[in-house]
Amino acid sequence: MTAFARWLFGFFAVVMAAASPAMAAPPAPARVETAVFAGGCFWCAEHDFAKIPGVIDVVSGYTGGTLANPTYEQVVTETTGHYESVRVTFDPARISYRQLVDRFWRLIDPTDAGGQFCDRGPSYRAAVFVTPAQAPVAEASRAAAAVALKRQIVTQIVPVSTFWPAEGYHQDFAEKNPVRYAFYRNGCGRDARIAKVWRGVK
Repeated sequence: MTAFARWLFGFFAVVMAAASPAMAAPPAPARVETAVFAGGCFWCAEHDFAKIPGVIDVVSGYTGGTLANPTYEQVVTETTGHYESVRVTFDPARISYRQLVDRFWRLIDPTDAGGQFCDRGPSYRAAVFVTPAQAPVAEASRAAAAVALKRQIVTQIVPVSTFWPAEGYHQDFAEKNPVRYAFYRNGCGRDARIAKVWRGVK
């Protein structure tokens, strides 16, 4: 290879490397919306929502309680009134709020009022936290899910309140700790129970 050929090869390599990130980056959505859900363990809820097309970001945290800026250690005492929850940021041009709530019912056992799967207690209850505009949409979604399931849905729809992000080690837990996460999820029976509850439901 001549000196000129080496220079030309290097020049194009630099150009392509510089251009690749810009070419790969998806365009930013014109606007985004947020929704808050409690679905038992927030590690699992975060992981499940993150896989839905149109969801941009999911943050694990605490909501619905009386204590400001709660810690995990405080919430698990079941004295603060908080739910383990997730704040979902999504692109409404790709997935509507109604579609997101419809998907939520299939990620939980909506017939269980005492927690979710192996996690019991108030902080593990399922709920949909809504703004005034979201409330009728969520109510309609729950009614449709109950008809499809042919069973009563006990998951509550409640007004949204302050969402407190959880500690950093809880964020993206499934990706950071895949072995521990898989052991927990399988041991808790989450997927087996969901499959049983929703078996045969279209």
